[in-house]
Amino acid sequence: MKFVHGLMIALMLSMVAYVVNREMVRPDFQSAIRAKSGLSAGFVQAAYAEEAATKMDWRMLRELNYRTGKITPALKALDGKLVRIPGYMVPLEDEAEIVNEFLLVPYVGACIHTPPPPPNQIVQVKMTSAKKVKMSFWDPIWIEGKLQIQTIKSPYGDVGFQLSGVSIEPYKD
Repeated sequence: MKFVHGLMIALMLSMVAYVVNREMVRPDFQSAIRAKSGLSAGFVQAAYAEEAATKMDWRMLRELNYRTGKITPALKALDGKLVRIPGYMVPLEDEAEIVNEFLLVPYVGACIHTPPPPPNQIVQVKMTSAKKVKMSFWDPIWIEGKLQIQTIKSPYGDVGFQLSGVSIEPYKD
């Protein structure tokens, strides 16, 4: 009986995740890639600090072909840039309430009790300066940080991206 109850909860959570994920990929979440020109090498760091984060969605991250390693030019242009991505946190430490490292996934419950999403749908987040944040497994968030396109191994599967997290806030339209 407990198995059936757990299965029903999992199905309900999957439906909620589908609805939330569907909302996250609306066209207004798509971002235009801004190209900066005329910067000399001495001003690159200052320009990065002043640059607004590029809003991304999960369709953009799917532009990494994790089987061949091929990256589209639009995604490659975001490598090393400040980005803003919505998603859900998956802790790397069991029962941790405050973390400085976690996985970001497009729907609630990904990687937990199910096969993990493909590597191009998982972002490993490490907060800068060992900054710790409150774990929010069920609530969607916006995370801002520097994106790195790099495949690595995690306890929950292969990960296609790393993000040096600068800030986290609750997800709002």
